[in-house]
Amino acid sequence: MIEFHGEIDIASATAAPSRLAPAAAVPGAAVVIDLRPVTFFDCSGLRLLLWARQLVWARSGQLRVVCDDERILRLLHLTGTAALLRPVATLTDALAS
Repeated sequence: MIEFHGEIDIASATAAPSRLAPAAAVPGAAVVIDLRPVTFFDCSGLRLLLWARQLVWARSGQLRVVCDDERILRLLHLTGTAALLRPVATLTDALAS
């Protein structure tokens, strides 16, 4: 599980792949990204999630996104990425699916 805190913007998103890559590179991995502690999320965060999804899927793994923030969920829905990422509200839901 990878938990992000604070702001995910262009400055922080450039450092995030180094945290995601080791977990996402494992063949068949089930990677959970927890966005609940995130206070700001922009298109850099979307790019990061889509990159992680592609990396995980290329290795036959699964990506789960945990998010309960209405603003972030609205952005995911408006951009169509919610259909790809299928965010869930709790860690329990992510681990169960």
